Amino acid sequence: MSYIISVFSDFSKIKPATLSVIIAILFAAFLLYILRNSVKFNAKMLVYGGLAIAISFVLSYIRFYHWPQGGSITPASMLPLFVFAYYYGAGPGILVGMAYGMLQLIQDPFVVHWIQLLLDYPLAFGALGLAGFFKKNLSFGVLVGGFGRFFSHFLSGVFFFASYAPKGMNPVVYSLLVNGILVGVEVLICFMVSIIPQVRNAIEIIKKKALA
Repeated sequence: MSYIISVFSDFSKIKPATLSVIIAILFAAFLLYILRNSVKFNAKMLVYGGLAIAISFVLSYIRFYHWPQGGSITPASMLPLFVFAYYYGAGPGILVGMAYGMLQLIQDPFVVHWIQLLLDYPLAFGALGLAGFFKKNLSFGVLVGGFGRFFSHFLSGVFFFASYAPKGMNPVVYSLLVNGILVGVEVLICFMVSIIPQVRNAIEIIKKKALA
């Protein structure tokens, strides 16, 4: 019995953050398995999905403001993901958003619990794909997808970041304010850019090629 325990003894050396990442990857793989029949990527979708992730990732490095516990305000870094969901629908949009969320975990990790990791990374960014339910109105899709990300971060803030709230402040109020400002400004930037006529025309022209 002691030998069997010794065989698995190195598992105790795994850091909580590393374990959280492993769980998040397994969770993402599980979702991919569940959606394997309902979401089918062709070559063109993979190319556009990769481009959306790449552009968003580059834009995420341009930060107007960065919150110490993670999160930042960028120049519409979420917009390419919204556009991809607008082109191909919610299913592919959610999966691409989750993939981007895992990159965000690598770029700007702040992990206190494995559930918090799921809420702040794959689930929060996967929620951006909800914009795909509004394939005739990108701007409205931006607002819905943005709210989905906000809500996921909000839950994370209430349950896992209450200790960062100023003394005497309700954790719900704290999470609402912090995520409302960070995600709210991010979504507002994406929304404003999405209604610029030149940007909207470019998106529609590319959409015709993407769906051709």
